[in-house]
Amino acid sequence: MNANRLLMLYSGVLTAAFALAVATSAGADTRPGKAVFDEIDVKRINVREDDGTIRMIVSNTSRAPGIIMHGKERPHPSGNRGAGIIFYNNEGSENGGLTFSGRTGPDGKVSGGGHLSFDQYEQDQVIQLTQSEYDGRRWAGMIVNDRPETPLDFDLAERLSKMPDGPEKTAALRKVEADGSFGRQRLYVGKTRDRDSAVMLSDAMGRPRILMKVTPDGKASIDFLDDKGGILRSVTPDAK
Repeated sequence: MNANRLLMLYSGVLTAAFALAVATSAGADTRPGKAVFDEIDVKRINVREDDGTIRMIVSNTSRAPGIIMHGKERPHPSGNRGAGIIFYNNEGSENGGLTFSGRTGPDGKVSGGGHLSFDQYEQDQVIQLTQSEYDGRRWAGMIVNDRPETPLDFDLAERLSKMPDGPEKTAALRKVEADGSFGRQRLYVGKTRDRDSAVMLSDAMGRPRILMKVTPDGKASIDFLDDKGGILRSVTPDAK
C-alpha cells in the first residue's frame, strides 16, 4: 500500500469516528454523572436524597425491603411482601407503596392482586386502592382508614404474625380489633366478593352505619344500621 492510499484510509477512519461522536452527543445527555441506557435489567433500585436518605425502592420479590423507619430496617411482620415500589417520607420512613402479584397455584387456583396505598405519619395505610382475587372470587375497592395518634406497634404486629393459627391467635386479633390498636375502617367503595356494588360508611369505632348496595341482578337499597349491625331502616326504590 502506497503512502497516498494509506493517508486516504486514515482520513476516512477519522471522518467516520467524528461522525459517530457527533451523532452520539446529539442524541444523549453527556453531562458528568449521568448515564443513558436504552434498556436495563435490575433486581432493585434505591432512590436517595443527596444526603443518602432513602425516598423510594423499586424491587423484585427476593430483594423487597423490610419495614424501614427513620432509615433503620427491620423484617416485615408478614414476611416478604413481594415485588413493587415502596415510598418513604423526608425522614426515610415508609409512607406508602405499590405492590402487585398473580399466579396459578399448585392446586390450579388463580390468585392475585394489586395494591396502592399511602400511610399516616409513622402509622399504616389511611388510603388504599386495592383488588384481590382467589379461585374465581374477586373484590376491588377504595378504602379509607382511621389510625391511632401513636406510632405503629411493630413488636405487637410481629408477635401476632408469628402466633400459630388457633383460638389464642383469634382472641388476640379480636382484642386488637376492639382496641383499635391498628386502626379502623371508615369508608369502603367498591365491588364485593358477592359481586355487589357497595358503599359502606362506618363510625369512629369502625362499625358500619350506612350501607348502600346494588346486587348483580340490579336490586338497590340503602340500609341504616345500629351499632350492632342491625337494620334500623332500609330504603329501596319501591319503598312507600
